[in-house]
Amino acid sequence: MNTGTKITAFAAALAATFGAAYGVGKGVGPVDEPRKAEHGDHATTTGTPEETAPAELPGGLQVSQGGYTLALETPAPPVGRSTLKFSVRDAAGEKVTAFTAEHDKELHFIVASRDLTVFRHLHPEKAPDGTWTVEADLPRAGAYKAFADFKPAAKGAEALTLGVDLGVPGAYAPQPLPAPAPTATVDGYQVRLGGTLDPGEPGELRLTVSRGGEPVTDLEPYLGAYGHLVALRQGDLAYLHVHPHEGSPGPGVSFTATAPSPGTYRLFLDFKHRGEVRTAAFTVKAGDRTASPAPSETAEHDAGGHPHG
Repeated sequence: MNTGTKITAFAAALAATFGAAYGVGKGVGPVDEPRKAEHGDHATTTGTPEETAPAELPGGLQVSQGGYTLALETPAPPVGRSTLKFSVRDAAGEKVTAFTAEHDKELHFIVASRDLTVFRHLHPEKAPDGTWTVEADLPRAGAYKAFADFKPAAKGAEALTLGVDLGVPGAYAPQPLPAPAPTATVDGYQVRLGGTLDPGEPGELRLTVSRGGEPVTDLEPYLGAYGHLVALRQGDLAYLHVHPHEGSPGPGVSFTATAPSPGTYRLFLDFKHRGEVRTAAFTVKAGDRTASPAPSETAEHDAGGHPHG
């Protein structure tokens, strides 16, 4: 992908300047009902094997793919700030040390709670032996999932998004997912979401950033672009296939996203302004068209913050 004028999209999943603000939005409500399947839309068992083969799994659902495995060395970190260590292993079990940089980084690492109320987009450091290390602040006990987005430098290797479970010991009280609404507020910034997220079809998502009622037109490049979008499916935390559009430094940034199925998704938009990265989060139902009424109230839901680096 091009950088600078491009809105990057991770995939999934799942960058870390600790202490950056994290804003929780409440996603977007429906305007148009999803199209109902006609009789002729039903799948059949006839045709060639290629026609009846199962669809490719979304990113982040597998710990191993294409001969590579995400190996987490710290599967049970404590509540609060701790060091996470992991590696990417090849088919022979050896640690991979060479990667192709994408969006200014060799590897992107995301940790999200299973209830999707905690989100950490981190940028780990790689040791010569292929071990990656990063500090993370996980505020509550419970189930989490870690995602690594990377492309090995080996000839013919493809970009992958692998996922692995981790658990923070302690009493677990899952948090409710914020309800759909069209705006998110973070650190005095308002972010409005418009567009559509369609199951199995590409749709455009448009996010507009303002502050104090005025449009923000001087967003700063972050990971080589003016915004970064991660989208995760509620339940299994499948990682969406998201494509950025060319764009200016605000107030609007846009992406093309394809939902792998109907359902509820959590969208996390990172944007940088005045030297600080912030995250706005939305709940979206795939197949519903987003609305643009008056801004919603600032969410009070505790998402546990979102450090960047």
